[in-house]
Amino acid sequence: MNMKIRSIETFTDEFVCFVRVTSDSGATGWGQVAPYYADITAEVVHRQVAPYALGEDALDIEKLMDVIPDREHKFPGSYLRRAMGGLDTALFDLRGKLEGKPVCELLGGTPGRVRAYGSSMKRDITARDEADRLKKQQDDHGFTAFKFRIGAECGRDQDEWPGRTEEIVPTMRKSFADDTALLVDANSCYSPQKAIEIGRFLRDNGISHYEEPCPYWHYDQTKEVTEALDIDVTGGEQDCSLVDWKRMIDQRVVDIIQPDVCYLGGMVRTMKVAQMAQEAGIPCTPHAANLSLVTLFTMHLLRAIPNAGKYLEFSIEQEDYYPWQYDLYVSSPYTITDGHATVTDAPGWGVEINPEWLAKSAYKISSLEH
Repeated sequence: MNMKIRSIETFTDEFVCFVRVTSDSGATGWGQVAPYYADITAEVVHRQVAPYALGEDALDIEKLMDVIPDREHKFPGSYLRRAMGGLDTALFDLRGKLEGKPVCELLGGTPGRVRAYGSSMKRDITARDEADRLKKQQDDHGFTAFKFRIGAECGRDQDEWPGRTEEIVPTMRKSFADDTALLVDANSCYSPQKAIEIGRFLRDNGISHYEEPCPYWHYDQTKEVTEALDIDVTGGEQDCSLVDWKRMIDQRVVDIIQPDVCYLGGMVRTMKVAQMAQEAGIPCTPHAANLSLVTLFTMHLLRAIPNAGKYLEFSIEQEDYYPWQYDLYVSSPYTITDGHATVTDAPGWGVEINPEWLAKSAYKISSLEH
C-alpha cells in the first residue's frame, strides 16, 4: 500500500503541540512534538519538516526520519528533532489505525501492563512533606517505586537549600519499606568529585538509581562517576543526536539510558537508540516527565523493546504544577492500578484528543494544495 502525506496540521499553545497528519486516502493520525515552547516547535514543523514530508509515502516513516536531518543538516539541534517527533508519532498513529493494531504491536511488542514509578518534579518541598505525599501516592495507587529530586538543577555543587539532600535521602528511605525502590534525579547538579561523594551517600541509604549527576553535556564527567560507583548511574534525556548516543553507549557513559521519545525525535529514532543499548547490554528506562502524550509513547515503547528497564516514569504532579497537562484527552489513557499503567489493544495510540482543547489552540496547516 502506498499513500502520500496530503497535509500536516498543528494545534498548539505554549506548552503542548498536537500534530495531525492526513494522507491522500483520507487516513489520519495524531502525534505530538515535545512539550515546552511547543508553539516555537510548531513553526519548525511547518518550515523545516513539512516541506520534505508532503507528498511522500505516509507509511515509510524510517525514510522520512533519515531524509529530514540530511536536508536540514545545518540544524542538528533540539528543535528540529522535537518537530520530527510530531510527524513520526502522528504517522505511527495513522499506520496503527489502518492496520487495526496498537503502536507497540507495530514495533514488535504486545499490549499489557507496565510497572510505573511515581516521579516527583518538586524541589521546593521539605523532606517530610515529600515523603508524606509520596506515601499517599503509594496508598492510593500502589506504586512500588518513586523518584525524588536532590541537589539544585544545574546547581554547580549547590543544594536547593543547605542540607536538603542530606535530610531528604534518609527521610525517604525510613518512610518506605525495603521493597519500595527509591530513585533520585540530580538534574546536572554536581562536579564529578561531589557527585561521587553524594553517590556513596545514596548507596548507603538504599537508593538504586542516580540520574544525571553531572552536567549532561560533559560525558567524561558522568563516565567518571559511573566508573566510581556501584549503584546505577543513569542519563540521556536531553540527548537528541544519534552520533552522541552511539558515543555514550560505546563508552558506557551510564549504566542505564534514558532517552525521551519527544526530545529525540520520535519512535523510529528512539528504537534505534534502544537497539544500540540492547546490543551493548544496557537497559532503557526512558524519560517521560509529564502527562502529555510522551508518557503514552513511552508505555508503547517499553512494551516493545527487549531491554526495557524496570519501570515507566510517571509524573505525580497535579494542576498546581502542570496545569497545562490537563483536559488534553476525551478520556485519559493514564490510570495507575497496583502500581502499573496499561497499554490497551486500541489501534494506534488509542487516545482521542479533546475537541475543546483543540478549539482553543493556535492552528496552522501545511498541505499539498497550499
